[in-house]
Amino acid sequence: MMTTGRIHSIESFGTVDGPGIRYVAFMQGCLMKCQYCHNRDTWDLDGGKEVTVDELMGQIISYKPFLQSGGVTATGGEAILQAEFVTELFKACKENDLHTCLDTNGFVRKYTPVIDELLDNTDLVLLDIKQMDDAKHIDLTKVSNQRTLQFAEYLAKRNQKTWVRYVVVDGFTEDLVSAKALADFIEPMKNVEKVELLPYHQLGTHKWEAFGETYSLTDTKPPSKETMESIKAVFTERGIKADY
Repeated sequence: MMTTGRIHSIESFGTVDGPGIRYVAFMQGCLMKCQYCHNRDTWDLDGGKEVTVDELMGQIISYKPFLQSGGVTATGGEAILQAEFVTELFKACKENDLHTCLDTNGFVRKYTPVIDELLDNTDLVLLDIKQMDDAKHIDLTKVSNQRTLQFAEYLAKRNQKTWVRYVVVDGFTEDLVSAKALADFIEPMKNVEKVELLPYHQLGTHKWEAFGETYSLTDTKPPSKETMESIKAVFTERGIKADY
């Protein structure tokens, strides 16, 4: 049977989800419930539009001349929840000489062979590590961070090229103690090329309102440049490249 997946949306000219200009597929479904999520409408596992790899590749190939400096990114939602589909998509991308990037929160429930097959066809992993303190992580996302941290260690064991993404948000990750805990964790990992520091924003607030839900961080402001620089320094002082 032909492998199908559920897509929330696509972005044909993405510039923030991996290197260069990228075709970005937002996969439907996520098991984390991050308080600052700007893609609230991707959580439903049964939402979105069902597509085949061939249908998606037809679109991707039409943009290929613009993707030579970039490639294709699978994000979400959570792309690993549809590992079989993303694997087949990335295989097709590799057959067409397109760079592949997996943006994931690392919430892997079972390390089945398809996970290795997916990673074998992934050129770069963007791993979102929300918070090293498990209690704070549960408060922020409603789930433990243990699977994410285990996945990070698995990527290091595979020597899988990885960029770590860290959202800086007041009340959760803006403190230097949290940043230092993350730096301590990834410092030995030779596969981590850099840390992308992502300043918190409220661009997805309207999506929560559309669901009739209360956005709990309404009064939370984006971090200052001084805050971003101080957190950046935590990593660069350890020889870890970091930018925002």
